[in-house]
Amino acid sequence: MESRRDIFQAIADPTRRAIIGLLAVQAMTPNALAEHFHTSRQAVSKHIQVLAECEVVRQEQSGREIYYHFNAHKMKEVDTWLEQFRSMWDDRYKQLDNLLNNLKKGKK
Repeated sequence: MESRRDIFQAIADPTRRAIIGLLAVQAMTPNALAEHFHTSRQAVSKHIQVLAECEVVRQEQSGREIYYHFNAHKMKEVDTWLEQFRSMWDDRYKQLDNLLNNLKKGKK
């Protein structure tokens, strides 16, 4: 069975998250990205490949250089998944606020 990479695999690795952070600021070449890490250019290229497979980055040829750009739209999948937890967390925080307010009122 063929396994397809997804956005969660892309963001699971700290180096890939760092690459995403760099590309969110500006498009960069693989060599420019590699300068930010204490690993080989090949290792950074493998991370870029995973990000490209997951469509988190897209490449653009400019002359002899390839520039990688961050695809912010792809992060919507993460946001959608997290949304189910946001409402749960908001409800729990409201319950905690109510409890603390009631405790505070009881001391007066």
